[in-house]
Amino acid sequence: MGYEIKNQNKVLEQLEASLPLKEDVSPFNKKIRKSTRIKEAIIKYFFAFNGVAALVFIILIFIFLFKEGFRAFEHIGLADFIYHNRLLDANVIMKVFEWYPTSEDPRYSLVPLILGTLLTAIPATIISTFFGVGAGIYLSEIANPKAKEILKPIIELFAGIPTVVLGFLMLVVGASFFNDLFNPTNRLNAFIAAIGLSFVVIPIIASLTEDALHSIPNDLRMASYGIGATKWQTISRVIIPAAFSGVSASILLGFGRAVGETMIVLMAAGNAANITTNIFESVRTMTATIAAEMGEVSQGSDHYYSLFLIGIVLFSITFVLNFIAEIIINKMRKKNTF
Repeated sequence: MGYEIKNQNKVLEQLEASLPLKEDVSPFNKKIRKSTRIKEAIIKYFFAFNGVAALVFIILIFIFLFKEGFRAFEHIGLADFIYHNRLLDANVIMKVFEWYPTSEDPRYSLVPLILGTLLTAIPATIISTFFGVGAGIYLSEIANPKAKEILKPIIELFAGIPTVVLGFLMLVVGASFFNDLFNPTNRLNAFIAAIGLSFVVIPIIASLTEDALHSIPNDLRMASYGIGATKWQTISRVIIPAAFSGVSASILLGFGRAVGETMIVLMAAGNAANITTNIFESVRTMTATIAAEMGEVSQGSDHYYSLFLIGIVLFSITFVLNFIAEIIINKMRKKNTF
């Protein structure tokens, strides 16, 4: 009996020795060559290196941005970035909100730049919401499959148009057209820039809205039709409320895109740092200020560090908007209720 057990153990050992090791087989129990394993390991570490390197580069960029931006406070007070005290008479001091860093009496107020950014981004987002949400609803709920296959790539194609081309078109064609139509205060103004920005924002809102509506379970549509609701009643009272969070996130992302755009506002907004709520007056945005002045400013000057501080403000605004939108999207994914 003991002899038979020993023979069985020897046979099992021989079988185990003849089988390939676990690291030599694929999940489908297929033997993998050593050269293939080496290639896969190289590819794995290559992509891991690229991912880590990209993250490191982004972190270094942010460190450099904040390092240079906060140096502006070495010679300029925090209040000076809000207003400037101008001495009119012996006992009269007036607070002015101006961005004029190259003057003998430099002013560094960011208020006109922030207002100019909002005066172009908010109207652009409103226009884009109207057309983008409408396009998303049509693609998701109304258009037939053939029309959707044609229209969706065309809408998304607008996102690939270089913004300098859109800015040039608004400068040459759009400004002349709306100048004859409305006779605005300034030929280049916030409204012209907002129209140009809408061409960039509409594809973002339309695409994300279509995805949000498409992710609504079809059971909700069938239940609505089952109780006698029409197609429009189903869309307006069932689908859109269910996808409201997704639509809101798309609008926030579109607004962030409008805030961060440079070339269109640089070419079409007029680049005048005015404090105004008139959409037909020239304004200057934060992005346009950085693009227009960074190439000519003296490195290490107060003006130089102030431009980096504008970059910090711009980054903070876009980061908060994207962060809020990401939170909304993640909540929808967890609930699976888009």
